[in-house]
Amino acid sequence: MSGAMLSVEQAELIIAVAEQVLIDGATLDRAYSKVFAGKRLASSDQALISSHAGALLRKLNYYAAVAEVNLPIAPAQLQSLVAVYFQLHQLRSPAIRIQLSDSQLNERVAQLQQYPALVDGCPEWLDILGQQQLAERWPAERAALAAEPKRYVRANLLKTTTDKLASRLANEGISSQAVVNVATALEITNNASLFRTESYNDGWFEQQDAGSQMVAEVLDVKPGMRVIDACAGNGGKTLAIAAMMQGKGRLLAMDVEQWKLDNLKKRAKRAGAHNIETRLITSSKTIKRIAMSADRVLLDVPCSGLGVLKRHPDTKWGDTESRLPVLAELQAHILGSYSRMLKVDGILVYATCSIMPSENRAQVQRFVTEKPQFELIEDSTVWPSETGFDGFYWAKIKRIAE
Repeated sequence: MSGAMLSVEQAELIIAVAEQVLIDGATLDRAYSKVFAGKRLASSDQALISSHAGALLRKLNYYAAVAEVNLPIAPAQLQSLVAVYFQLHQLRSPAIRIQLSDSQLNERVAQLQQYPALVDGCPEWLDILGQQQLAERWPAERAALAAEPKRYVRANLLKTTTDKLASRLANEGISSQAVVNVATALEITNNASLFRTESYNDGWFEQQDAGSQMVAEVLDVKPGMRVIDACAGNGGKTLAIAAMMQGKGRLLAMDVEQWKLDNLKKRAKRAGAHNIETRLITSSKTIKRIAMSADRVLLDVPCSGLGVLKRHPDTKWGDTESRLPVLAELQAHILGSYSRMLKVDGILVYATCSIMPSENRAQVQRFVTEKPQFELIEDSTVWPSETGFDGFYWAKIKRIAE
């Protein structure tokens, strides 16, 4: 990613993405959509721009410190910030004017090495939180969350196998390799466009982090079961569950936002997942009507996203810190309320894309203490430092009484 010559357009698009996030307050995903809209960019160009914009945001406070500009970034400082990023990565472009001499740059970089959290792109509030909750584990996780994310896909077992998918992708110019201990996952090892392939159009795969695929496997569904994914969102885990059910049984995907369920319907059609039914949660009555009806329930609850910062680095620079107490209350409410849908002897999986115990083990322990009709069977955290995946937590909970 370093030492390249970028065109004027490429450099300007990197700046435009940064401006959308840092000045206009857009999420990174929305920034990409807006900046790329209407432009006929090669997939390699999109990948390059996304790679550099993501890298800039992952260590935003470090680059700002080297550039000696303050956060939040003022519009007039954006050019200086990007110039330092280019200089540190030995990038060149006619659109970027380098403002520091090499000796100035090296001196500032050397001075900042005494602040490892800053070098890892970690804001102060997050470093304090990580130290409090993860103690000696935190430095390794902090560093792992600053790394560039890898690309993974999940083979859709309703239509193919992992080996057949790898072979077909290779014929379409996409290289991949198997992922140890995640049977449905392939790591994509080049920058070719996934979503312009016939494999994708035919529903042979979905892009999904390998850690996320692990969470779906924990639910241990069987064909013919009645399964509820109660916080389905756009449905990545829902589709994985449908494949494990081999299209047999009933899979109810629920969410509080209709547009997400509409997106899921489109994805399900492409995947050939015909046993998925969607239902909007409009009130507590929606839950009450299907109380004690499910063999399996997945609660992939709203969370801080502090396990997926590699992929969503903008989370560190928004309002996540202030939202943590609100999210904790929401998680406890969902676990307490939505668990009513589970049958006796059924299994519920509580999951987050956070690695913080306050959102994970603490929530589960509080729940099973207050609800003796449930027991914790096992739980685990997918650590980015150990796996290279995004960070997730899951807890398998059994209902033992009404």
